[in-house]
Amino acid sequence: MGIRSVIELGDVRLRSYASPIRHIAEPDLQSLIDDLLVTTAAKNGVGIAAPQVAEGLQLFIVASRPNLRYPEAPTMEPTAMINPQILSHSDDRVKGWEGCLSVPGLRGLVPRYREIEVTYQDRYGHQHRRYLKDFIARIFQHEYDHLQGKVFLDRVEHPDGILTEVEYQKRFDLS
Repeated sequence: MGIRSVIELGDVRLRSYASPIRHIAEPDLQSLIDDLLVTTAAKNGVGIAAPQVAEGLQLFIVASRPNLRYPEAPTMEPTAMINPQILSHSDDRVKGWEGCLSVPGLRGLVPRYREIEVTYQDRYGHQHRRYLKDFIARIFQHEYDHLQGKVFLDRVEHPDGILTEVEYQKRFDLS
């Protein structure tokens, strides 16, 4: 297990579609899941997608917890989500500030669906169907975008919705 290097905006691999995973039990995939869990925690993230560590696979971690980057985040058990899909979503969208380990130093005001119904496989191959809302739904949608070759900046609706991390911290007094 180890901390992986996170690729950044400009690396073409971040803009590629991820491939479905067919063999979940393979040792290399299980090691990747372990590495993503460690990397998420070490980098103060609330999620990370395999494409962010240059692995073009449909896999991400959702690991909401209060940390330096998201002090108000709810706590949940870190979860590996394999071959995820959004089945349905609410009509209402909510704007919230997002950052990304692959876009260091910036935050963006991003509209996301408040509630979503999703399906995914866990690291043991079990199928799950869940309803997610608010911040957890935001994390899922953010990471799901990475599997489609998108980053949060693609969803910002107006240039005023982009701040540096320093300005964000000052404006919202999180330092």
